[in-house]
Amino acid sequence: MSDISTPTLHLLEKFLDVTSERHKLVVSNMANIDTPGYRAKDVDFRGELNRAMADGGDGNLMPAVRAVPGLLERPDGNNVNLDREGLVLAETQMQFGLGVQLLRHEFQNLLSAIHEGGK
Repeated sequence: MSDISTPTLHLLEKFLDVTSERHKLVVSNMANIDTPGYRAKDVDFRGELNRAMADGGDGNLMPAVRAVPGLLERPDGNNVNLDREGLVLAETQMQFGLGVQLLRHEFQNLLSAIHEGGK
């Protein structure tokens, strides 16, 4: 990250990384709705955040991509469900927005501490 790093900033960085990766996967799933044999992919969001917290900031972990179990498969072998992907996309966008708000708040706290220390 940078010279200014806190455990909260590290966690928010990982939160945004996982959210961004999940967004890419959902968009890829949607783009491949008509690709025969394509299997929907996703990230275990909670599991990846738990893994990032356990990491303690020592590594740059990439989220583990997995096939989505339990989806109905069409005769062409594709199992992408556009309704599911739309819901996951909306959830992911809300999570990313929340992460950005929390990050902004954390930087405002740091800025406030810097200004208060200069008095």
